[in-house]
Amino acid sequence: MSIPELPMKIHVKTTIDQDETFELTVFGTYFEKGNGAYLKYEEAMEEGSVRTIVKMAANDALILRGGAIKMRLPFELNRKMNGSYEMPFGQFATVTKTKNIDYSYENGKGFFGVLYDFSMEGSPTSTYRLEIAFQEEKK
Repeated sequence: MSIPELPMKIHVKTTIDQDETFELTVFGTYFEKGNGAYLKYEEAMEEGSVRTIVKMAANDALILRGGAIKMRLPFELNRKMNGSYEMPFGQFATVTKTKNIDYSYENGKGFFGVLYDFSMEGSPTSTYRLEIAFQEEKK
């Protein structure tokens, strides 16, 4: 039995330390499997194409990226979690400490937000706010 994947318009906004903001609008899909909900999308970057899967739940989440950049970022409320970030010149250990997770999906519209501290291989910690708003694309 295949899981229906719904076409979505996805708006991703990342704010770093409240002063640097990146925004992206892409098209992807949304589906539910087991106890999680998933968003899948692809983005073109200078390094090449990057595929992203976001697994969302009420108290935890996981962002997986593959392609030109490989990344595994786990989130669990109020816990430090180890992840990884891989670039052409090497792989780095990452740590996320999640302060807040917000996920909702209703009537073809959804929102996923996570506020977390992020550090990579001993670099200073930055605070990230990731906000993903998504909406079903009607044919």
